[in-house]
Amino acid sequence: MRCPFCKHEDTKVTDSRATDDGRAIRRRRECQACARRFTTYEMVEEVPLYVIKKDGSRQLFDRNKILNGLLRACNKRRITRQQLDDIVLKVERNIRNTLAQEVPSVKIGEMVLSELKTIDAVAYIRFASVYRQFADLDSFMSELKHLMGNEKSE
Repeated sequence: MRCPFCKHEDTKVTDSRATDDGRAIRRRRECQACARRFTTYEMVEEVPLYVIKKDGSRQLFDRNKILNGLLRACNKRRITRQQLDDIVLKVERNIRNTLAQEVPSVKIGEMVLSELKTIDAVAYIRFASVYRQFADLDSFMSELKHLMGNEKSE
């Protein structure tokens, strides 16, 4: 690492610690030439992830969109913010673990639904009604019966 003060190339690390919930490493360094200290941060460079929408357009992945959808679906339900954050984190981690640079929005929605199903049936139906855009009462009832059938078998 080059010293920002004297531009000498030989520095040594005097202290390292994890920051930002383990997503970065903070290093205190000392220049071997001028003896001045400075701080650097090391973090994983994430490749931009694109979402392919139903209309074929592409947008940058935004975890806040998932969280906002979950917040609306879970309004007035006994679901903690931590549970919602965990769902978003798990979905994002699953997407990034596929190493694909593009993911269909349909796949993201299905991941969210599978996570919601284990937490709260009402929130699941609320999210599904917006995500799947039920055209009529019959399609809504079909999803509801499917959910009720799965709960009875478990």
